[in-house]
Amino acid sequence: MAWQGTIVFFDLQTTGLDTKSCHIVQLGASCEDTNFNRYILPGIPIEYEATEVNGLTVSYGQLFLHGEPVRTVSLYHSLKYFIEYLGSFFCPVLLAAHYAWGFDQIVLMRVLRKFSLFEQFEQVVSGFVDTLPLSRKLYPQLKWFNQPYLVRCFLEGEYNAHNAVENSKQLEELFWNYWEPYNEDISEFTDWIYALK
Repeated sequence: MAWQGTIVFFDLQTTGLDTKSCHIVQLGASCEDTNFNRYILPGIPIEYEATEVNGLTVSYGQLFLHGEPVRTVSLYHSLKYFIEYLGSFFCPVLLAAHYAWGFDQIVLMRVLRKFSLFEQFEQVVSGFVDTLPLSRKLYPQLKWFNQPYLVRCFLEGEYNAHNAVENSKQLEELFWNYWEPYNEDISEFTDWIYALK
């Protein structure tokens, strides 16, 4: 039986990999051909390794993507817009990301709490699905389980690692068009919001 609720696929591009201190520089999401995308000017430098992945740099108070300036929105307003976007679907939704439990979920929860937006967030979101362990359960025979490999394996396409929206769209396509997990599999790899308070 197909999952009855809404699952929104999301991805963060950040200044680095430290979940306690990194800043979000792009917040992207995809659900049913409706995308969300906000770039955010970080308050700390973007690490070289992060720039190598996402192509984002800061110069003279301006965010650039591969040398081209991009329009930014404050983190607070980006989060508010994101909550509004999530609220436009049949709620509460599940948020899905590849390695959600180890990174995206942790960073997003930290900044929501920092801006006292968690209560608004939990009105529209019921939990986080981590598609990394889900993919391991569904396809134990695979050699690797990172998203670039899964995209090449199933979609036979190129992985656009430096774009949060493209990552979200590709994950959504993998999830619904190729994996089609059972409800119990989705539930098994979901962190429910009520348990994260």
